[in-house]
Amino acid sequence: MLKKILLGLLILLVIVQFIRPSRNQSNAASVNDISAHYTVPDDVQAVLKKACYDCHSNNTNYPWYTNIQPIGLWMQNHVNEGKEELNFSEFATYQLKKQAHKLEETAEMLEKDEMPLGSYTLVHKEAKLTKEEKELLISWAKSLQQQIASQVTK
Repeated sequence: MLKKILLGLLILLVIVQFIRPSRNQSNAASVNDISAHYTVPDDVQAVLKKACYDCHSNNTNYPWYTNIQPIGLWMQNHVNEGKEELNFSEFATYQLKKQAHKLEETAEMLEKDEMPLGSYTLVHKEAKLTKEEKELLISWAKSLQQQIASQVTK
């Protein structure tokens, strides 16, 4: 009986390898990218790319293990949820009030150490933010949030 269960699980694992989620990769920068509409200093852009863009942009850097299912399916779902919450590649499509709110949330999540996710930095050590990088992102997000918020109240 146990052999039949294990054989069934093995067959299921092989079959699921043929399910391939679509990849979140684009070759060109989006015209709606936050950096196309607002000042994003080079040091901030570098930190965003290393710690945020895999889940919050239109261009995810997929590690080799995402070719193994169900890991790839789980990761793609995670990326889709991250982009739904905040997508820097489509930032300019948001209404100004939403842009300001997303930046406010970004600063709050960083201050509370809720981003980047621990499950992400566990595997992607390079995405773990130093105190200085975190302060840099928080300062930039708050400054840009205030700049955008001032446009909303005009």
